[in-house]
Amino acid sequence: MPWPDLVTLTGAHARLEPLNHGHAKALAEAVKDGELWRLWYTTVPTAQGMEAEIERRLGLREQGSMLPFAVIDLASGDPVGMTTFMNIDAANRRVEIGSTWYRKSVQRGPINSECKLMLLRHAFETLDCIAVEFRTHFFNHQSRRAIERLGAKLDGILRSHIRMADGTLRDTCVYSILAAEWPAVCSHLTWQLERGREG
Repeated sequence: MPWPDLVTLTGAHARLEPLNHGHAKALAEAVKDGELWRLWYTTVPTAQGMEAEIERRLGLREQGSMLPFAVIDLASGDPVGMTTFMNIDAANRRVEIGSTWYRKSVQRGPINSECKLMLLRHAFETLDCIAVEFRTHFFNHQSRRAIERLGAKLDGILRSHIRMADGTLRDTCVYSILAAEWPAVCSHLTWQLERGREG
C-alpha cells in the first residue's frame, strides 16, 4: 500500500475518513452551498462532477501521490467537504495539505482549524514528516490568511505555475511548517480551538 496508510482522524467537531464513492451524493449537495466551483481562483468540483473528482483522487491514491479524506461534521453526521495529503514524497517524508474545500455554512468555524490540527499532528507525530506544505493561488486571499493563521511561513511564489480552467496562469504561493516549528504551531492551534477562534 502507498505511504501514508489509510487512517481515520476524529476530533471534537469533525472526523476525517478515507474518501470513497459512498460520499459522492452528500458531497454533491455540500458543494452547492455557496456554489464553490464558481470561485475562479480555486479548483472545486461541481455537483455533477463530484463522482469524477472522487475517482480522480482515488486514482492518485493508487499512484501513491495523494491520501484523500471526506470531512464529516460530527454535529450533523454529514460530509461537508474534502481535504487531502497530496504531492506525497515518501522518501523525504514531506506532504502537502491541500485540495481542500468546505461547504459555505461551515466555513470560518472550528472545523477547518480542527482538521488542519489533526492532519498536522498525524503528519509530524505519526508519519515523522520533516515538513508540511500548503499551496494556494496568489489571489486567494482568504486561503492565504487562513494558512498564515496556522503559523505557516511563506517559502516563495511560483510565478505562472499552473494554467487554470479559464486559461489564466496561476502564481502559486508556497507555505510550509517545519518539524521544529510544530510544537509552537500545535500550541497555537489548540489555543485557537479552545477559545472558539475562527478557522
